[in-house]
Parts: sequence; structure tokens; C-alpha cells
Amino acid sequence: MKVAVSSTGTDLDCQVDSHFGRCSYFIIINPDDMSFEVHPNENATLGGGAGLQSAQFVASKVAQVVITGNCGPKAMKALEAAGIKVISNETGTVREALERFKERGL
Repeated sequence: MKVAVSSTGTDLDCQVDSHFGRCSYFIIINPDDMSFEVHPNENATLGGGAGLQSAQFVASKVAQVVITGNCGPKAMKALEAAGIKVISNETGTVREALERFKERGL
């Protein structure tokens, strides 16, 4: 399983970014062994459509779950259409958000 987390920085101790489409980075994590890869969000500065483009990027990385602070309606619809579960309203560090996800057994 792969979990994509919107992040303000490049490691698990950075904060969950409050905006999915315009986050600074996406951290793609394997929750089983906590291995991860970091991708700068090249869509963050788009004039429009950042959420939709970010959703397509996350889908291309074969993530099954997105953890973020907030996800706009167009991005949410695109993620759900791709079969990706969205967990929003998350705060704290990426590591803390992932631990909460694992505790819930989702």
C-alpha cells in the first residue's frame, strides 16, 4: 500500500500541509516499513487547476490513500474516481498523521 501525504517539507517530521493542491511536497509512504519518497509539488504555483493536476500526479504514483489538511471539491472528485481514499482535516507532522491512520486500521 502507498499513502500520499501533503507536506510542508521533505521528511516525516515536517507538518502536514493544509492544502492538497498547493502543498509544497507530496511524501509517498509505505506504512508497513515507513520507507518513503519525496516529490516537490510542481502544480503548487499553477494559476488554476492545481488540485486536479495534483490528484492526477498522486494517482500516477499508485497511492491508495491521501492524507491532507484540506482537499478541494474537484481534486476530491478526481481522487475518488481513481479509487483513492481521502483523509482530510489532518494536522501535526506527517509521521503523526500516518500513525493515526495506522491506528484506525483503514
